Formats: sequence, C-alpha cells, structure tokens
Amino acid sequence: MSNPDITLNSGTTIPQLGLGVWQATNDETEHAVRFALDDAGYRHIDTAAAYGNEEGVGRGIANSSVAREDIFLTTKLWNADQGYEPALKAFDTSIDKLGVDYVDLYLIHWPLQDNDRLLRTWDALEKIAESGRAKAIGVCNFEPHHLQLLVERGGLLPAVDQVELHPHLTQHAIRDKAAEHGIKVESWSPLGGTSNAGWGKASKPNTLLTDPIITRIGDRHSKTAAQVLIRWHLQNGLIVIPKSVHDARIAQNIDVFDFELTDLDLSEIDTLDDGTRVGAHPDELNIGAPN
Repeated sequence: MSNPDITLNSGTTIPQLGLGVWQATNDETEHAVRFALDDAGYRHIDTAAAYGNEEGVGRGIANSSVAREDIFLTTKLWNADQGYEPALKAFDTSIDKLGVDYVDLYLIHWPLQDNDRLLRTWDALEKIAESGRAKAIGVCNFEPHHLQLLVERGGLLPAVDQVELHPHLTQHAIRDKAAEHGIKVESWSPLGGTSNAGWGKASKPNTLLTDPIITRIGDRHSKTAAQVLIRWHLQNGLIVIPKSVHDARIAQNIDVFDFELTDLDLSEIDTLDDGTRVGAHPDELNIGAPN
C-alpha cells in the first residue's frame, strides 16, 4: 500500500496524508519540509499565513529534490484579511512568501461571524481559482450552516473543509453535509491536539496518545498510538495532516500503509467519541476579525 490520492471536486488530486506545520518556526519548518519530501516520501504540505512560517515552507520545497509540480501545497487566508480586496492582496503576499507561482489549495482559515464579508471573501477565492493560481479552493472550520451559505450562493463550492477531527470529535454532521455536496473533509489536530492544554472555551488537553484503547490497538499491530490514529483517519476516507518537526516522528507518521485496522479495532475506537475539543468551536471564535 502507498499514500493514496483523493480526487477533489476541482478535478485535482490530493495525497490523503500530508505534513502539517502549525506552531513551527521558519527554521524548523524548512528542515521538516525538506526532510518530509526528500527522506520520508511526503508529497503534501499544509501551512497558513497565520502560522508565520510560509517562508520556511518555501525554502524547504526549494531545497528539496522534489519538483514543485509533484508537491501538493496548501496555505490559508487569515481572518483579518477577509473581504474581497484584502483577500486578493493576502493571497499575493502568501505566494510571495512561499516563493511559488501557485498553490494547490487555498483555504479560508475560519468563518467569521459576518456572512456578508464571508461571501465577499469567497468571491475573491473564486477569482483566484479562475486565475489558476490556486488549483482548488476551500474552507476550514465550517459548520454545516456555513457550508449551506455557500451552497445557496451558487458558483464554486469548496473542494475541502478542514476541521478539528479525531476519535473524540468525529464531526459526523459536517462529514454528512460535506459528502452531500462533494466536499472532502480534512482533519486538523488528527492526533487529538497537544497534551498540555486545550485553547477553546470548553476544550481539554489531548489524551488520545495515551488512551488505553488506542495503545492496546497499537500493541496488536506493533504500531504506535499516533500510527493507529492516522490509520483511523485514512480508513474513514479523511484527508489527514499530522504535524511534527522531528525527523523520527515525521517518518513514523507516514509509515502507516503496511497495516489495516480491523472491524474490532474500529468499533473500539468508536467508543471514544464524546465531543471533546482541543480547539475552539467555530461559532464561538471571531479572533482577528476585521473592523
């Protein structure tokens, strides 16, 4: 088995497993991206303007031996840049920082509590897609009612909705709404987030990597808890972008195509779904909203 491609509604394909770089410095990101591409076999990199490391991603890609056209590159529009003209300008800035001519996927990072501005932002992303400088466009953290807003608007629909998703938060309502309209779902914090703290109102620290059910399943397959969790996303048809800046973990996270979770494994993991978040609920977050 190898990293499968998923076809998006834009007609482009995305490797199902990629590397996330949230909370990494530019130098850490440059090393992680180059190692992931040259040594670990990744072909999918996910960053964002808000991460502050687009330059590092660009350097990592430039210093790797992998051709740009063989890499699926995602970045995201930050909240403060929502609106038509601001979004177009922010996209140009991201392209410049990345040192590329195009991205494969451009995402709205959060749905602000301003539907009119959100629709103007989507108009800008549609223009960017039409220009060919983003091969696909999409959204992050969109609840079903946000997706419905774009459905009712008409025109291009998002290729991807990237949301917090892991066995504690399986997001079936979002997944069902997305599937209804041909939108693929991508998981952030797929391993359950950080162990030290959550950052939303009702969020909690991650316990998945030490959960006895996950570790027991890992023992059955001679795999780590992280590998079990990544495999769970893959077998659920989700795009998954585990983050690491450590060579060993980057390599380990893609070493998941030589085993499959059994029906028993999957049913045991299903019992962990309790709605617990490590991040904020999109309907409660308006961080960085423009005035």
